[in-house]
Amino acid sequence: MKVAWQRRDILIFAASIGCKADESHFLYELHPNFQIFPTYPVILSFKDDTQEVIHFHAAEEAQRTELTSSYPNLPQFDSTRVVDGQRSLKIMRPLPVTSAGRSFEMKKEVLGVYDKGNAGSVLHAQHTLIDVDSEEVYAVIEVWSFYVGQGNWGGQRGSSMGEILHPERRPDIVAECQTAAETPLLYRLNGDYNPLHADPAPGQAMGFGGVILHGLIAWNISAHAILREICGGEGNNLKEVQARFAAPVLPGDKLVVEIWRMGIGEDGWQEVRFVTRVDGGKCSLNLNAVNTSSWLLAVSSLTEIIPRPVAALTKAPYVPEIQASANISVNLI
Repeated sequence: MKVAWQRRDILIFAASIGCKADESHFLYELHPNFQIFPTYPVILSFKDDTQEVIHFHAAEEAQRTELTSSYPNLPQFDSTRVVDGQRSLKIMRPLPVTSAGRSFEMKKEVLGVYDKGNAGSVLHAQHTLIDVDSEEVYAVIEVWSFYVGQGNWGGQRGSSMGEILHPERRPDIVAECQTAAETPLLYRLNGDYNPLHADPAPGQAMGFGGVILHGLIAWNISAHAILREICGGEGNNLKEVQARFAAPVLPGDKLVVEIWRMGIGEDGWQEVRFVTRVDGGKCSLNLNAVNTSSWLLAVSSLTEIIPRPVAALTKAPYVPEIQASANISVNLI
């Protein structure tokens, strides 16, 4: 799948995940250190190379049919009842601020399809972002898509994945982000036009009561909190992000990101673990780990079907004695 982006695209992305006015290197194209927010590759799996609005379900159906052609016994999954179960991102090298003059592709392949019984089915895929001419890999994304209530077709259940536990102490940093009714309407302009995040009807049919936030909003909000508070706001200090979506987030919910520093590994990356919750409610993203030197982990959305740890790696000074050292608040309006 060909993918492309312009400076305007990365400005919208940074604004939609809560970057603040003092982070103008993500928000102002004439900043001397203007750069792409490091988790931007996750949106390219949806956007492709167009600047036009995409018919989400038609595009998802066409891609799923092509990708699962080697699985002849699969049922005809309903793409109007699919949500994010888990997503990971490995950043191999920073993206340029525009793809103009270059050719990029997102290569997609299915790694497995699993039957979770009455709960539904999980499609596990890998998306690899490459420069076509140089064949350099820029990012590797793993996606676990959950097809709600579409199981019991006789497939393998698949193995459960272990949890990453956070320390039995107060978090070192707590960040808050207030979402608004308009939050998913802004984020969808990045290229993820799933009607579930704009029209109440799909969410009501799936038992969510109406519109819910994109899981990747909370995922990226968490990544932003870690990048800002632990990585010095520098995109190159983030290498990897992974998170399992545990519960839906509604427009207007306040997200609370609890972050624990875990120390620096042999590779020089500091591990950070975090949990993102809806203020006064459920955990939105399950336990995550971040390394402040190399990779980052994030959070958000829905089912407890895939018990997978989340983690992040970043480059930043390690200060193990600090606890409850910061409280950050961001409004997404």
